[in-house]
Amino acid sequence: MKDIAVIILAAGKGKRMKSDLAKVLHRVLGRPMIEHLLNTLVTLNVKKIVIVVGYQADRVKDALSKFNNKADFVLQERQLGTGHAVLTAEDKIKDFSGDILVLAGDVPFLSGETIQKLVEVHRREKAAATVLSSIPPDASGYGRIVRIPGTDVVDKIVEHKDATEDEKKIGEINTGTFCFDSKYLFEALREVKADNIQKEYYLTDVMEVLRNKGHKAAVYLTDNADEVLGVNSFEQLADLETQFAKKFGFNEASAK
Repeated sequence: MKDIAVIILAAGKGKRMKSDLAKVLHRVLGRPMIEHLLNTLVTLNVKKIVIVVGYQADRVKDALSKFNNKADFVLQERQLGTGHAVLTAEDKIKDFSGDILVLAGDVPFLSGETIQKLVEVHRREKAAATVLSSIPPDASGYGRIVRIPGTDVVDKIVEHKDATEDEKKIGEINTGTFCFDSKYLFEALREVKADNIQKEYYLTDVMEVLRNKGHKAAVYLTDNADEVLGVNSFEQLADLETQFAKKFGFNEASAK
């Protein structure tokens, strides 16, 4: 996948973890969770990786020092939302022409196969943006995918806190994983407003911006809801670790 660039969002503290440690540095199967994602991307041989850091930036860089020849780091000094985080990476990636993946650093077990399928759908649909979605057993707390009825086209993505009661009934969620055509991403981001409950610049709002400009915003629904789950608590971290340790035969000793 040499024609793919990747931006990884890794700036947050992870307040719900109730820990002073940067969220992406919490260990899963013996390694910082973000390291699992980076190992997957290295095997895919993507052209460029940019990691957006913020909270405990130096500590995150040190933990990932073995990737220094494969990834660039950029500092998001103020955490103003996912859209703002991606904008901070623009200078590192502005000369790249192709498709840009935006991934969350707290989704450690996103597989190379799922990433490749997302890119395939994005290109097949000739979309300006494509979001990876899933249908978990409980969609509470997640942003909802609002489709144009009967299609694989996204009308908009609504964060849970901003959703209407009808929108909260939607089971399909945003996993935080996206593929964008580099020609449109940053231009659209500059039109995103922080007019939401969180007063943040949401990357998800890019989908609606692009659609309003006449571009296609598509969705790829994965049938592996567990693989794309992020980590928001120690309980989720433990559950995810147990699940994938069983699936792949991992243990902490073998992962080191």
